[in-house]
Parts: sequence; structure tokens; C-alpha cells
Amino acid sequence: MIGDLSRVQKIYLVTGRTDMRKSFDGLMAVIRDNFQMDPFSNAVFLFCGRKKNTMKALYFDRDGFVLLQKRLDNGKFQWPRNASEVRPLTRQEFRWLMEGLSIDQPKAIQPAKDRDY
Repeated sequence: MIGDLSRVQKIYLVTGRTDMRKSFDGLMAVIRDNFQMDPFSNAVFLFCGRKKNTMKALYFDRDGFVLLQKRLDNGKFQWPRNASEVRPLTRQEFRWLMEGLSIDQPKAIQPAKDRDY
């Protein structure tokens, strides 16, 4: 089914601004050329424009690319605007982003770090 992200293993957010006129080939080039990542991997890549009210998601669905776009009628995505980089997201952070929240929740319980005892 188009838009079924349940099989996607990784979610990546491209920080900064992306030209939202880009389509399949342009966004694939950003992933491949700017970040040296494989657009054919089992991952979804998220992009956001200057106004922060439109987001695009690109992923390879075993037999072709799927490009999804969401434009908010009211409000903006809490999109990180630091230098352009790729940031991995957890599914919880993805939910926060889609709900209009910041992906950096200061009071959220963070996963424990590996410790050497």
C-alpha cells in the first residue's frame, strides 16, 4: 500500500531547508550526493521547505520510489534549522514531529547508554 511505512527500518530527517520543487530525482540526488547515503536503502528520508508547513517523504518500496507530501493548513513543523545534515529519528520522534512537537523533548525519558561496569 502506498504510504505504508511499517516496513521501513530507519527514518532520517534532513535538517535545514530543502527546495520543495524537487521531486524524485532531485531528492535522490540530495541523499546520494550531499550525504553519501543510499536512497534505495530500507529507509524513509524527510525533507522540509523554507516555510516549514510542507514536508516530503521519500522511500524505496521494493519496486519503485514513493514520494509523499504533507502540507499543514494551520501551523508549522518543528523542523531543525541547523546546518544541513541527516539526523536519524526514532519512531517516537517521528510521531512528535507529525504532531507538531519538537523532536527534542527535554523531559522525555532517553534510552540508557551502554555502560562498562
